[in-house]
Amino acid sequence: MPPRPRSRAPSAQARARAAEIVDRLDAAMPEARIALAFQDDLQLLVSVILSAQSTDAGVNKVTPALFARFPDAVAYAAAQPEELWPYIRSLGLFRNKAKAIVAAMDAIAREHGGRVPRTREGLEALPGVGRKTAGVVLVHLGAAEAFPVDTHVGRVSRRLGLTREQDPDRVERDLMALLPEARWGRGHQLFVWHGRRTCAARAPTCSRCVVADLCPKRGVPAAMRR
Repeated sequence: MPPRPRSRAPSAQARARAAEIVDRLDAAMPEARIALAFQDDLQLLVSVILSAQSTDAGVNKVTPALFARFPDAVAYAAAQPEELWPYIRSLGLFRNKAKAIVAAMDAIAREHGGRVPRTREGLEALPGVGRKTAGVVLVHLGAAEAFPVDTHVGRVSRRLGLTREQDPDRVERDLMALLPEARWGRGHQLFVWHGRRTCAARAPTCSRCVVADLCPKRGVPAAMRR
């Protein structure tokens, strides 16, 4: 289900502040990009599914062998979920992820000619693919703009005062209202990197934050704000 419409449009000042935040983060981290390693649309989808509650580095360690064993949607669709377990056992929720991947690939093989759908509706209709996963895939396929919200994006957005929402869909709604559509995908990647590098959950390093003067530091203990 798409996010509910925002009740009131953000002010020009709020939009300008959000744009300045993205500008500064982009200048500080021009190299920011997705950390998952993939070669095609199927590998991207599988990697994003595997990344839930797992680190990108951990996913990248297991996917070379997995991709070699299952080179296309038909290969996954012909497998039982248990056949994926030895390859992804080191990742959290590996049983559920294996089940989701096999089911999604079966649908892709039967209904989409072995190619990942390039619309939100098509992606979200796949088993195990929710709004965040669909958004990440769309952005990195260059198929559509989105502002996927993971734990980093949600935390950074709330600390910066760009949203007060906890629900990822509502956070995404607020961010999309603040920034032009062409900046959604880049904003997502910058917020992810900023959350990992600087605005960590337990110990944000505000002293070296490039947007510290624009940040109300909501939820950050006073002792950590220096």
